[in-house]
Amino acid sequence: MSLRSALPLLLAVGLLAGCGVAQESNVARIASPKSAASAVETIQGRWWTWAASEGESTNPVTDTTGEFCDRNQPEDVWFLAGTFGGTLQRTCRVPAGRPMVFPLVNRVCSEAVCKEFMATAEGRATLDGKPVTPERMEDDNVAVTGVAGNPLTGEEGTATSYACGIWVRLQPLQPGRHTLTVRGSSGDFRTGVDYTLIVEAEQQA
Repeated sequence: MSLRSALPLLLAVGLLAGCGVAQESNVARIASPKSAASAVETIQGRWWTWAASEGESTNPVTDTTGEFCDRNQPEDVWFLAGTFGGTLQRTCRVPAGRPMVFPLVNRVCSEAVCKEFMATAEGRATLDGKPVTPERMEDDNVAVTGVAGNPLTGEEGTATSYACGIWVRLQPLQPGRHTLTVRGSSGDFRTGVDYTLIVEAEQQA
């Protein structure tokens, strides 16, 4: 099965520790804290599989309002989606205590195309008006599993590819309303999301 080429994507949200090229062990610390990450368990691979886990009508990447942002979220992290180009406004409810991960701009493709993509890739984000520090992740060998009719791979099954992008990892936000602005680009491609994040307080037993 072949992944669709030319899929630069973006995501949006907050506060990150550190910058520069992310090492796999650092990615695994948030993405899968109980095990060392293999090539298919990196945060990029997990995000792409999450983004390919819904058909087009309910997919978080094609979502124009944020109503589908909670689809198939893992228990240890909360992913946010970007767009296939252009800027959208979304409102997303997020459970308290959940770290967030999202790309500013990203892609799955061959190793050579990833290098070209990252040569011009840029991204920025602000959380509640304050700038967020992103990190670059390059040439990550990933396995992406999708469902039939998803808008990313278009097919059901698993394919191996390379992933690259500019990412943000955010520690859990305080309950309440937050604003997140995300912008990303590579070459002529531009993407953005203006998020309203509503972090819901944990319910007392």
